[in-house]
Amino acid sequence: MNKIYDVVIVGAGPSGIGVATLLQQMNCTSYLILEKEEVGASFLRWPEEMRFITPSFPAQGFGQTDLNAIVPKTSPAYTLNMEHPTGEAYAEYLDVVADHFALPIKKGVQVKQIHKKDSIFTIDTTQGIYQSRYVVWAAGQYQYPNLRPFPGAELGVHNSLIPSWRELEGDDFIIIGGYESGIDAAFHLGRFGKKTTIIAKTNTWELDNSDPSIALSTYTYSRVCHLLGSDLLTVVGNTAVTRIEAVSSGYDVYTSSGKVYFTTEKPILATGFIGSTTKIENLVTRGQYDEVLVNEIDESVATSGLFLAGPELRHKDHIFCFIYKFRQRFAIIAETIGYRLNLDLSILEQYQQENFYLKDLSMCGERCQC
Repeated sequence: MNKIYDVVIVGAGPSGIGVATLLQQMNCTSYLILEKEEVGASFLRWPEEMRFITPSFPAQGFGQTDLNAIVPKTSPAYTLNMEHPTGEAYAEYLDVVADHFALPIKKGVQVKQIHKKDSIFTIDTTQGIYQSRYVVWAAGQYQYPNLRPFPGAELGVHNSLIPSWRELEGDDFIIIGGYESGIDAAFHLGRFGKKTTIIAKTNTWELDNSDPSIALSTYTYSRVCHLLGSDLLTVVGNTAVTRIEAVSSGYDVYTSSGKVYFTTEKPILATGFIGSTTKIENLVTRGQYDEVLVNEIDESVATSGLFLAGPELRHKDHIFCFIYKFRQRFAIIAETIGYRLNLDLSILEQYQQENFYLKDLSMCGERCQC
């Protein structure tokens, strides 16, 4: 007979570790984190040169928690001595937090499928069956790139699969996608003297919006703006790629404008991610943005007891794809589970004081007057 845990958390990234530290501080004694690789595995896969666009700065003493922290009274900047951490460095911070709270993590356990019968979840994994009363899905996005956004996309290479921009062979590239990852790729390739052409559906570099979930972040724009209009970077905006075809000497990239762009190198796909929730389609319902529909406590509307934490979380027009956004919902999930399990909820007061507790969604959103 398998042990039935109170809570199983899937994923040991910032969301999984963040929710788990709350359960630990609530004196939950029956929970487990299942991780298919290592703590912070997605960050360990980042290209060597990639950095956080959100700055890290230790200002807790003045009521401003590090934007990339997942637990109050911690700071990646202080731990790592970095303002814009690399992926490898941030994984180290997550490891430090996990060790500090002695979190129960089982590594090398990949979830294959999850089913629910009555009030119990059965989690089928590569290392056997686990059962629990609640599941927190925190498996993230980065390890699930969108590899087939259009015909012929398999001829390109997704930006998340490139270990280092410095080591990429070739001198002239086409990048498909103009959000953060596409512009970041162009910036690093430009640093190394390589030419790029960005083909993007949306001119993110021109959008008048202060929300980095919608428009280009100021950090990314400030790094790449000197390349705009130079010989190293050409931008083709308001244009969708419709297909890629291999030709004798390279690749033809077809676009919605009717123009075909040629490149001798594999096109770089900065086409985003399909997300890990595709692994649990039987337990979720999706909305107009293809987002998983959740209620006001981030519980799946299709399956009670299943909670979504992390960058895939969305409430109507509110996008929670940055750590400083989705970390504010950890306490909402933990409070709900803690109340149902009769745990000690006193730690929530600290989370509220540290702005790690966003319950009223009408209060969130980016608004800048100037």
